[in-house]
Amino acid sequence: MRYLVNGEGLVLGRLSSSVAKLLLQGNEVVVVNAEKIMITGHAPDIIAKFKRLIELKDKANPEHSPYFSRRPDLMVKRVVRGMLPYKKPKGKTAYGRLRVYMGSGDTEGIKDTKAYDTRAKKASEAYENAITVKELSEKLGYGR
Repeated sequence: MRYLVNGEGLVLGRLSSSVAKLLLQGNEVVVVNAEKIMITGHAPDIIAKFKRLIELKDKANPEHSPYFSRRPDLMVKRVVRGMLPYKKPKGKTAYGRLRVYMGSGDTEGIKDTKAYDTRAKKASEAYENAITVKELSEKLGYGR
């Protein structure tokens, strides 16, 4: 089964956990509007946390450091990867079934899809402190 998830206004962590669960059940998942997904919390703290992640470098060989993208769709994909057992074969195959797109994309071209509702409240309704993934990636230097 292939699921289509519209991430507009949803909380990143809650969305990622439900998407990871769908992937581990053997489903293909397509997430659209990745740049409109919300991260709850105090915005300066969130930005500082992600800046620390991006600036991680190995002293001996900086090329062996972990890579965290500044692009919104790849940021969301990385968060979902963190909720999968990625180092095991089951997690790698599940991660391969994930597609994340900015904007609504060409969802009409995807056949046999079922819209998936995460049953989570929209972040704009539930939380007063929230930042979108697009705002976060712009603060980190994407799109300049």
